[in-house]
Amino acid sequence: MQLKHLKTLLTPTEDADKVTCMAWAPNNNKFAVCTSDRVVLLYDEQGERRDKFSTKPLDSKYGKQSYVVCDMVFSPDSTKIAIGQSDNIIFVYNIGKDWGDRKAICNKFVQTSAVTSLLWLEEHSIVFGLVEGKVRVANTQINKSSTLYNSESCVVSLASNVSGKGILSGHANGKVVRFFFDDEGSGDSQGKLLVHPCPPYALAWGANSIVVGGCDKKVMAYGKEGHILQTFDYSRDQTEMEFTVAATSPSGQSVVFGSFDRLRVFNWSPRRGVWDEAKPKEILNLNTITALAWKKDGSRLCAGTVCGGVELFDCCLRRNFYKNKFEITYVGLSQVLVRNLSTGTRVSLKSYYGYEIEEVKIMGKDRYLVAHTSETLLLGDLQTNKLSEVPWPGSGGNEKFFFENETVCMIFNAGELSLVEYSSNEILGSVRTEFMNPHLISVRLNERKQRGVGDNKKLAYLIDIKTIAIVDLAGGYNLATISHDSKIDWLELNETGRKLLFRDKKLRLHLYDIESSVKTTILSFCSYVQWVPGSDVVVAQNRGNLCIWYSIDSPESITMFPIKGDIVDLERADGKTDVIVTEGVNTVTYTLDEGLIEFGTAVDDGDYNRATAFLETLEMSSETEAMWKTLSKLALEARQLHIAERCFAALGDVSTVRFLHQTNQIANRVSEEMGGDGTEFFEVQARVAMLDKDFKRAEMYYMEHNAIDEAIAMYQELHMWDDSIAVADAKGHPELDSLRENRYQWLTSTGQDEKAGEVKESEGDFQGAVNLYLKARLPTKAARLAISRPEIYNNSDTVSRIAASLIKEEFYERAGDLYEKIRNNQKALECYIKGGAFRKAVELARLASPADVVKLEEAWGDYLVQQKQMDAAINHFIEAGCSLKAIEAAIAARQWKKAVHILELQEDSSAGKYYFKIAQHYASVQEHEVAEQLFVKGGHIKDAIDMYTAAGRWEEAHKLAVECMTEEEVMALYVSRAQELERDGKFKEAERLFATVKQPDLAITMYKKNRMFDDVIRLVAKYHPDLLLETHLHLAKELEAESRFSEAEYHFMEAGEWKAAVQMYRVNDMWEEAYRVAKSHGGDGAQQKVAYLWARSLGGEAAVKLLNKFGLLEYAIETASNNFSFDFAFDLARLSCKDKIPEIHLKHAIYLEDEGKFPEAEVEFVKAGKPKEAVLMYIHNKDWASAQRVAEGHDPESVSEVLVGQAKFCFEQNDFQKAEAFLLRAQRPELAVKSYKDADMWSDAMRICKEYLPNKLSALQEEYERENSKKGVRGVEAFLEQAREWEQAGEYSRAVECYLKVKDDANINLSEKYWMRAVELSIKFLGTDRAMEVVHVVGPRLTQLRKFSSAAEIYLNVDLIKDAIDAFIAGEEWNKAKRVAKELEPRYEDYVDQKYKEHLKGQGKVDSLVDVDVVAALDMYAERGQWEKCLETASKQNFKILHKYVALYATQLIKDGDPVKALQLYIQHGAPPNPQNFNIYKRLFLDIINLPNTDTPESYHMWADLRNFLQQLSENLSRSGEANSRAHEDFEQLLLIAHYCATRAAAKGVEQLAGTAAKLSVSLLRHTELIPADKAFYEAGLACREVGWGNMAFIFLNHFLDLCDAIDEGSLAALDHSDFMDTDIPFEVPIPSKLCVTDSQREQIRDWVLMVSMDNRLEQVLPQDERNSYEASLVASNTGLRSLPCVLTGYPVLRNKVEFSPVGKAANKDDWNKFLMATKTTHSPECQDVLKFINQWCGGLGASGFSFH
Repeated sequence: MQLKHLKTLLTPTEDADKVTCMAWAPNNNKFAVCTSDRVVLLYDEQGERRDKFSTKPLDSKYGKQSYVVCDMVFSPDSTKIAIGQSDNIIFVYNIGKDWGDRKAICNKFVQTSAVTSLLWLEEHSIVFGLVEGKVRVANTQINKSSTLYNSESCVVSLASNVSGKGILSGHANGKVVRFFFDDEGSGDSQGKLLVHPCPPYALAWGANSIVVGGCDKKVMAYGKEGHILQTFDYSRDQTEMEFTVAATSPSGQSVVFGSFDRLRVFNWSPRRGVWDEAKPKEILNLNTITALAWKKDGSRLCAGTVCGGVELFDCCLRRNFYKNKFEITYVGLSQVLVRNLSTGTRVSLKSYYGYEIEEVKIMGKDRYLVAHTSETLLLGDLQTNKLSEVPWPGSGGNEKFFFENETVCMIFNAGELSLVEYSSNEILGSVRTEFMNPHLISVRLNERKQRGVGDNKKLAYLIDIKTIAIVDLAGGYNLATISHDSKIDWLELNETGRKLLFRDKKLRLHLYDIESSVKTTILSFCSYVQWVPGSDVVVAQNRGNLCIWYSIDSPESITMFPIKGDIVDLERADGKTDVIVTEGVNTVTYTLDEGLIEFGTAVDDGDYNRATAFLETLEMSSETEAMWKTLSKLALEARQLHIAERCFAALGDVSTVRFLHQTNQIANRVSEEMGGDGTEFFEVQARVAMLDKDFKRAEMYYMEHNAIDEAIAMYQELHMWDDSIAVADAKGHPELDSLRENRYQWLTSTGQDEKAGEVKESEGDFQGAVNLYLKARLPTKAARLAISRPEIYNNSDTVSRIAASLIKEEFYERAGDLYEKIRNNQKALECYIKGGAFRKAVELARLASPADVVKLEEAWGDYLVQQKQMDAAINHFIEAGCSLKAIEAAIAARQWKKAVHILELQEDSSAGKYYFKIAQHYASVQEHEVAEQLFVKGGHIKDAIDMYTAAGRWEEAHKLAVECMTEEEVMALYVSRAQELERDGKFKEAERLFATVKQPDLAITMYKKNRMFDDVIRLVAKYHPDLLLETHLHLAKELEAESRFSEAEYHFMEAGEWKAAVQMYRVNDMWEEAYRVAKSHGGDGAQQKVAYLWARSLGGEAAVKLLNKFGLLEYAIETASNNFSFDFAFDLARLSCKDKIPEIHLKHAIYLEDEGKFPEAEVEFVKAGKPKEAVLMYIHNKDWASAQRVAEGHDPESVSEVLVGQAKFCFEQNDFQKAEAFLLRAQRPELAVKSYKDADMWSDAMRICKEYLPNKLSALQEEYERENSKKGVRGVEAFLEQAREWEQAGEYSRAVECYLKVKDDANINLSEKYWMRAVELSIKFLGTDRAMEVVHVVGPRLTQLRKFSSAAEIYLNVDLIKDAIDAFIAGEEWNKAKRVAKELEPRYEDYVDQKYKEHLKGQGKVDSLVDVDVVAALDMYAERGQWEKCLETASKQNFKILHKYVALYATQLIKDGDPVKALQLYIQHGAPPNPQNFNIYKRLFLDIINLPNTDTPESYHMWADLRNFLQQLSENLSRSGEANSRAHEDFEQLLLIAHYCATRAAAKGVEQLAGTAAKLSVSLLRHTELIPADKAFYEAGLACREVGWGNMAFIFLNHFLDLCDAIDEGSLAALDHSDFMDTDIPFEVPIPSKLCVTDSQREQIRDWVLMVSMDNRLEQVLPQDERNSYEASLVASNTGLRSLPCVLTGYPVLRNKVEFSPVGKAANKDDWNKFLMATKTTHSPECQDVLKFINQWCGGLGASGFSFH
């Protein structure tokens, strides 16, 4: 926490005017101050003074000076102030709630000694201390005080704990006493707690300890039982005085101690469990602090002083703004203030448990607060100021909050809904649900008060989408669970929590009554539903109807109105309830019957008379009827029988009305006769009980009053004969026999034969009872009676009837008993078996039929298995010899030992399957050896391994594993188990497993993850010694981040990084450690540097002491100066080396000058005694005024230097007058002369020299002459003057010489003028030769000056035509040059044209060059790469020129790797049969054929363009001189290849032609001298594989792999061609420069070939045809005859063919027809284009009948 001074509330005086006490009101709105004048000043929370009042003495006769105010305190409600005075009294003043309220004394408490301290903890209890040592409590309610305890030593201070339930008193003898009003379950002791070394005037009780200060300048922190925790000793600090007062923050996390000119702040660190001292707040001249008061919200602290000053401080850890709407101030770790910036309202959010508040959010339309601590969740309502703190450990911050309900916050987290009621510090309830929609959750918390109901808190929510649960949150139990058949999309409880409305996805509205657990569907097609606020009335919409239930207890009673729109809202205000309906763009309001709604309110209030009166005003309707029913039920429950009678009369229930009327008459009669409440009469109570159908209670009322006849009559009237006879029998009634006779007659007449039979049996008429039982179809009762009575079972007819009836009703066991009784054993056995009574059957069989016992035992066993009685079945199966069944039963019954025992006795191999199940059981109960034996016997060794693995018995597992598992499986097993051990914390065992499978890195990772760094280092050193240093460094950084510094240091040292260790200690303010490390490992330089940094962190005298201790004071000063830490350097120098101060000032000044801070630098230069440096600084920066000021003030000798510098600057700015004035003021005229000379201002230089330096004038004049001769300035004027004189004198030759000497670079027009004059004079007056000489001199000069026209003019004057033309050309005046050539010298016309072309070329003006020289222009376009322009221009010339540049462009494109664009060039401009282009055409073909991935349908247009180009070229060749030449044949072959490639691309786009495409790929193999061999074989192999030609695919792809290997080796010499003997596939082919496939594609082919070769299903033989030759070869192997290739597939055409006789081409008919059919069915444009080409190429399509249209 930090203290920031805000303002002075009360200005201190010069003299002592002690602030005796101060207090903040608990509501934070008022602050009171009392000074030595005994007047209480009242301030508002902004620190503005608003009121005051004077205190009074005990007795006015003593005067106002007779006492001082010792302490004061506000009441908990902030309306009263208690004043404790030295004149032995406490006054309590009522100051009111508002400013300006009248102040009045409301309590007085006179004491026996002076009051020293006050606390007001509870509403009426003021705790105070007295000088005599007593601590007392005053009760303001009864105006009396009593003693809590007496310590017999003056009370000097009082403090309370944070909760206000306990107090501490400090006494003059140093004793501190603790007293609890309520220890809140802490168990802390009371009485004397500790003895402080001095009187504890400054006493504070923090949240975690007690902190005491006094006159010994020490602050000591004590634990809860008085032991010392910490001591802060300031006794050696000369500036510190005694501690006079202390204050604790409201959260108890901070304490402040006041002393002289200083406030010391201590903050509790929860993580470390100690007090941390913050930077003290020091204020000079504040004087001794006499009072402290901390605002109750923790945001402000006020300090009063001995001089009467009151200072206001802001207390906060940090402050931020939320959405620019709220200011959030952290006044302590566990307390936050939230202020609404718009309204100014504030809420103090505080952790009751003292946890640190991490983050505060404002949510729910800026109304609700949410904050987290490490263990709790804080919630608050900003409007009502209700705050809650509930336990909420480690949720991860993933909660979702819903604030739809104003009384409770709903929190969802990890599938759990928690409810927190605002102002309650406990979670109201938690339930599991996945449905977070607020419409699927309803909470009601005491929303309507009900008679007899206290805490009414209920929740309804969804367990799943079809199940609702209703919970009583107050009682913590489940009220109801409602299962529904459809998904639920809305639910809501009514305000009393008694009824639930919910709607499902089918828009059905249901009502559930919680008390009766009855669910009713009340509406279909429900689009809107809502409870009317403040009532149990329901409003809903059903399609076009507004539906209202005024009495929801009768859901069938519904009021409906037709509406046109949709209900959007429901409003209830000002005694009116409106339903808002939107009808299109309009809003319509429907008002409900408030009277009907009021009925429900009256019922809820229990005012049944008002409810009756209201209902009597209404006409009878379904709603009214429902309300009468509700009222009748409630009136009966409340025993208001007259109202109940009226209700039933309204309902038309005549019988109930008559009964109630009679009851009311009885009650009225009794009331008249006996007085009192007639409803309490026993007969009335009995009748009411009868109405409730509680007859036993009615009987009780009668019997208690000996009204036996009335009770019997009641039962008789109700035909409850047994009860009436029981009453008569119990009371010995004389009519008992008559009652019994009447009962029997009534039973027989009403068909109650069973009851009549029981009566007969009880009377001893057994035969009659049997007959009645059989008549009532109760044969079991008849059989029971027959078996027990010999006279019946000896009657065979009766027995037969009973047995037949028993068998008919399937009571087989009872029938068996009956047959056994009459010795009919066979029938008895049958009946026992049918009835499952096997025990009786076996017992009978042992006696009557021993041979059937075994069968019966097995049947018994089967029956028991069906009944799931496995244990019992085992022995029966054993008895029957059914061992397998016995085993299965034993397993099912989990009788494992018995199962093993039976299994081991079996010789049948089929029993072996049971070993596995039994072994699994023994493994689960950890009897591993038995389980292993069983697993092995059953052949399940791997399961035995898994068992041992899971049990951690690795030796046994390994022994079995090596027998049946691979090494990889063993490794996976061990690693997974080791990871399980790691999770269980068994790290050594896990490491052993990792090591077993040679995986130490996993063990290292495990130890690192679990922060076991020693083990990490041990394993790294063992397995990765090269990474040891790096590991040490990494661990050191991790440990540093965890503040484990000594361990981090160890690792830094081990890594050789001592500097990092020093830096770590520096960052964490552990300078002794940093110095120790630097000294031990870094040498003198490091040691000095750390000592310097340490001293710098200390500052002041502590730094000096430290540096003197190490002998590094001067080094530190020097280092601080060099590092620009001038404040530190000055501190050190002032405290120890004052002689160093000027040097530091000088360095500081130089630094400031470099930083551009010139005024500050000036001050430092002056302080350093170097004012001249300041002057030079300002001169350098041309700040002349400052330079002048400093020079005049501190260094007069420098004034002249300032003037000289200023003058230089003015000269540079050409301000010569100012410069001259400055230099003359500086008495430096020689500098003025020099400056004028340098500026070439000789006249001014002469003037100054003549005036101020006359002795130097002659030398200056000589220098001036020399300069003139050098520079020529004087010469020009002189030459012109001389030339004019020669001209006037007629000496033209000399005049010309003078004119030619004129040269003024600054004025070229002057030079031109007089040179032209020289030419003019020479032509006029001098001879031709001389004129020529002059022209040859002047012409080049003019050309050089770019005066081309003038130069040409003088050349023409002397007939130098070519020179004139050259001058015009140089000036780019081409028209003049041409005109001169044409008119004066025609032979130079070509010369001018040639120069013009060269000029255009040089200038790049190609467009202009076209008009002059087309070829040159085209060459230039080509050089520039402007090929489009070039070809466009060339196309306007002849064909030959065009194709020259087409060839050049194509060559360029081929070089650039773009053969497709080059091809398009020839497609556009044609393919001339020029022999010089043949190489281009071939290179173009080869580049395209080498392109990758060109065998796809998308490549068709490229191949078609290449094919068409080659066809055009072939046709052109056939018409040229190259017809039938070698070149012509070559291009025909290229055309054929291009055609195959194009046709293949077209065929690949049609599914039916996959075989055609494959054949074309195979045919292309005979052209591998042109096609890259690897590409051809790769494509052919893939194509064959796709169509299922396995043999060929295998051979071609195998050869492709051989080719790849040969290409890698750079030679095809070792290539095997044996597969292609007797074929036309060439052996001698060029080696491709690079492979056509990627490495991954190559590996895929290799894998496929390897797989196929291992399968041995394919033969490595090429397929043959009828010629016994390879089917794709054009040449027959045995005859050498060559067949024509098919124009579609390239395969040889043998017999069935289509001929194109004009050109000698043919096609296989099958392939041809297939291609035609595919083209017709698919309309493939590519296939149509192929046929179109064949039509052109072959001179027609034969008899195909195909049309392109």
